[in-house]
Amino acid sequence: MASAYTPGLKIVAKTLVEKDRRLPMKGQVHVKKGDRVTAETVVASTDLPGNVYPVNLANILGCEPKELKLFLTKKEGDPVEKEDIIAETPGLFGFFKTQVKSPIKGTIESLSDVTGQAILREPPIPVEVNAYVDGIIDDIYEDEGVKVNTVATFLQGIFGIGPEVIGELVMVAQKPSDVLDKDDIKIEHKGKIIVGGSLVTAAALSRAVEVGVTGVVVGGYDAHDLKEFLGYDLGVAITGTEDKGITLVVTEGFGEINMAQKTFDLLKKAVGKKTSINGATQIRAGVIRPEVVIPIDGANIESGEVSSSTGMEIGSLVRIIRQPHFGEVAKVVSLPEKPTIIPSEAKVRVVEIETLSGGEKMVLPRANVEIIEE
Repeated sequence: MASAYTPGLKIVAKTLVEKDRRLPMKGQVHVKKGDRVTAETVVASTDLPGNVYPVNLANILGCEPKELKLFLTKKEGDPVEKEDIIAETPGLFGFFKTQVKSPIKGTIESLSDVTGQAILREPPIPVEVNAYVDGIIDDIYEDEGVKVNTVATFLQGIFGIGPEVIGELVMVAQKPSDVLDKDDIKIEHKGKIIVGGSLVTAAALSRAVEVGVTGVVVGGYDAHDLKEFLGYDLGVAITGTEDKGITLVVTEGFGEINMAQKTFDLLKKAVGKKTSINGATQIRAGVIRPEVVIPIDGANIESGEVSSSTGMEIGSLVRIIRQPHFGEVAKVVSLPEKPTIIPSEAKVRVVEIETLSGGEKMVLPRANVEIIEE
């Protein structure tokens, strides 16, 4: 019988991290295989086409489309500034002219004597992709991007918001149970990635944005506060594109939940190091987890240990991902082979666990826990 899918959560002190850095469309790659890069290095760039603005010249001028060329002051391919005259009628004795002015700064892409329309396009939008982490270029995707490898401390969270950001890691919490409040956010935290304990309050997050904090890594966050902060309910959409001026990575779950001791200790050990975090999260098919990547100075790529999941086994650490014990970390005691009928009357494969906090033993469906890959 097939085993139930059990998601894994990586919390690794040292591993080989591989990152594909791709452009949204073909462009130019600026590095070569083997180059050592910093997180801020622009590895590839391209130009996205600007927005298009159609202008019905014939209609405005009151002429037939085939007569349009008689009134044009610009031709296809010409650059234009906003309010530049692109066509005008001679008027009567030099008076009563009808003029058509460009609504944008850009280029005249096409002029049609069939439809009488001009198509104007805004200037291209430059797009740059940086390396995101300090490391080495392992592979080149021609005209598209690169693969960057680095040996790093790698931590995955439960939930996050905000895009990729880079900054120095600063420990604000003294212990995993500390609540990060607004008074803990100082001016010197500007541009930093700060670490809290069990919870970051709504006031603290707003204060962090005000100060210019780059990112926050914390154990828990209140769902109602998050909705208020964002101004809308996230639903099941993928996160990571929020433009709130800060990136948040929640390592344990919603509510006041102590950050796992191992996670806290790894972050504490990395204080002062350049850190890359990404709040992008998707909880449906094609799971995407928020992450914290802390490259290890001087580490050899070849010496990086590639973490690989061995599946759930006796002694494995797991996190409970369903109420009423959501967020608790436990150790696997046994793995019954045969499916078991649970209180809901469903027949599922289960796991017997023992919580680390209180030593409580319980039997849960395997789908109600996730493996902590160490």
